[in-house]
Amino acid sequence: MTLISADNDFALMAVLFSIAGAAFLAERTRIGSHLTGAVIVILAAIAAANLRIIPHSAPAFDFVFSYFVPVLIPLFLFKANLRHMIFETTRMTGAFLIASAGTVVGVLVAVSVLDLSPLAAAAGIDPALREAGIAGLFTSTYIGGSVNYAALGEITGLRADASFFSAATAVDSLFSALFLSVLALLPGTRWLASRFVRHEHGEERAQEDTGERISAASLALVMAAAIGFVAIGDAITSLIGLPSLRYAIITVLVVVVATAFPQWMEERLHGGLELGVGFAFVFFAAISASADLGAMITIAPILIGFVVILLSIHLIVLLGVGRLCKLTLPELVTASNAAVLGATTAPALAAARGWHDLVTPGVLVGVLGYALGTLIGTVIYHLWAMF
Repeated sequence: MTLISADNDFALMAVLFSIAGAAFLAERTRIGSHLTGAVIVILAAIAAANLRIIPHSAPAFDFVFSYFVPVLIPLFLFKANLRHMIFETTRMTGAFLIASAGTVVGVLVAVSVLDLSPLAAAAGIDPALREAGIAGLFTSTYIGGSVNYAALGEITGLRADASFFSAATAVDSLFSALFLSVLALLPGTRWLASRFVRHEHGEERAQEDTGERISAASLALVMAAAIGFVAIGDAITSLIGLPSLRYAIITVLVVVVATAFPQWMEERLHGGLELGVGFAFVFFAAISASADLGAMITIAPILIGFVVILLSIHLIVLLGVGRLCKLTLPELVTASNAAVLGATTAPALAAARGWHDLVTPGVLVGVLGYALGTLIGTVIYHLWAMF
């Protein structure tokens, strides 16, 4: 039982928007400016759910996932003129491959030092295959996000053990949210930031955006265009019968129009970025609320150690190799975000931090993760099962 029931849609939406609004206000304080709004939203939503103020799942949260998330992409991409972004996209692809390599190394180390065979016993899976399945499962989710996680759950058979899969999902949700908090904090760490190449482009773009005029008409046009792009993208996705390409198709549509008609997009669609950041904070709250600490600790505590090892090594590889390759810290943070959490949170955090030149590359490498996550996770699963 929770203070606000799962079927009280308006009350739950009020809580999500209140958390988002409070985070924007908290950012203006001295402590809040160091934490950033994204971190405040995540921690507040986790606390609210585990203190039983709001439930871990509800139709209102599903509404956010179903309708806010796809609209976020057009909102962030209205000024994604590809002529100006070839350099950043190329570098971001390199950063994403480093992040993916960090995930693979982290999984292999974690599965080597921990005995995972007792997990998922109720699924009737051979102990060796359980370890291989967990390795493939978390490889996929930390390269491409939840879409790949669901796919590997089916491929490995781990989804057959409902209690294990629920606990694994809780671990994934919680540590994804906490890792997002870590990523949001890294650029504000002076000692670390001073050891990387300075990122210039986002600051220049942020100064340009301050002169935009936002009006009721511009916001109405922004929402009409964003929803229109999603509707057209969904129609194309349905026509070709490839639902996994939904975000890729929406991204391509918006980028093509933004590149072909940059002047119109810049002069008419003011306020898209601001709306996108606001909706993104609500999305962060909804996704963070799913982290069930009780289920995670009770059912599968060893998974906590597994994910801590995995993400720690991921971060070490990301920062170490990224520094050698002279990538900037915002590029590496955005790439890691795209790998661990997917194509929606990467542009949201980039926009919230003011790295506007990394928004489109963040979406694109996140889409690349959708393509690579299931493939690499399946390879790891079969290779580990052979040993």
